[in-house]
Amino acid sequence: MKHHLNTLFIQTDGAYLAKDGRALRVLIDGEEKLRTPVHTLGSIVCFGRVNASTSALALCAEEGVAVSFCSASGRLLARATGFTPGNVLLRRDQYRAADDLSRSAAIAAPIVAAKVANARTALLRAARDHGDADGSLAEAAASLASSARAALACQNLDALRGIEGDAASAYFAVFDRLVSLPPPDRDAFRLAGRTRRPPLDRTNALLSFLYAMLTHDARAACEAAGLDPAVGFLHRDRPGRPSLALDLIEELRAFLCDRLALSLINRRQVNAADFDIQPTGAVRMTDAARRTVVIAYQRRKQEEITHPYLQERVSVGLLVHLQARLLSRMLRGELDTYPAFIWK
Repeated sequence: MKHHLNTLFIQTDGAYLAKDGRALRVLIDGEEKLRTPVHTLGSIVCFGRVNASTSALALCAEEGVAVSFCSASGRLLARATGFTPGNVLLRRDQYRAADDLSRSAAIAAPIVAAKVANARTALLRAARDHGDADGSLAEAAASLASSARAALACQNLDALRGIEGDAASAYFAVFDRLVSLPPPDRDAFRLAGRTRRPPLDRTNALLSFLYAMLTHDARAACEAAGLDPAVGFLHRDRPGRPSLALDLIEELRAFLCDRLALSLINRRQVNAADFDIQPTGAVRMTDAARRTVVIAYQRRKQEEITHPYLQERVSVGLLVHLQARLLSRMLRGELDTYPAFIWK
């Protein structure tokens, strides 16, 4: 089992990442706040106005520690890495599969089916825990079950995206019913639908931030498995877009990000005052809220579950790495189909 290295998150405006021998230092206003050996890190994520020395970036590149620079809202701006790792033969297999639309559809179908099935599980669990007086959650769950079956049998990418879009609409139409807060606190987290770039309400801002962190982890998982994170199957090539990383996070969105977002809201770990509404209507989290979410995300990744395909106890943080390796095995011909993650 591959050891799951730590991710260092730096989000204080004005922070500076510096090198000290084989260690990294985080300085704020010239004062050292953290010092850690570079070999203990798997990656570093910087939010907002964070700077780094060239020697620190060189050390990270040498040790295979990717450094991602994100906006304050979590959107990836740039990523510093060393030489591209991995097996060139595996990447050639990946490129050939991506160029073949029928093979791409065969790989994408279980990804979409798992995404929809996991969203259905989220609704059913909420109905069990909090009730479903008007039956809307059960109705949406039944619709998602039908969509999951249709996705698994679909052999066309455009049709598959249509199924995914319809399922997402049905899911987010009832998503705010999963918020168990009483009014008026509940009203602060109303969600009329999924919005991004920018998010237009508090729940969307929280979801977008969590998805951005999961995408960072997925990019690292692709690199570690020897895959090209820019070449996907469901998400097609676009300059600057980590298409394969976006493919991999689909099946984990409801299980990891959506579930965590609802937990943070329902336990009042984040509240309405933790979000700033801009004059443009965009909504962003405060620095304090981002710290709360990052800590919760890291703790969630340390929890363990039984992997549905491998039947082994693994940490939640390892899931995206394991899925990337299962995908690489399928591309090499060691597996007939890609075993997407199904939350049970």
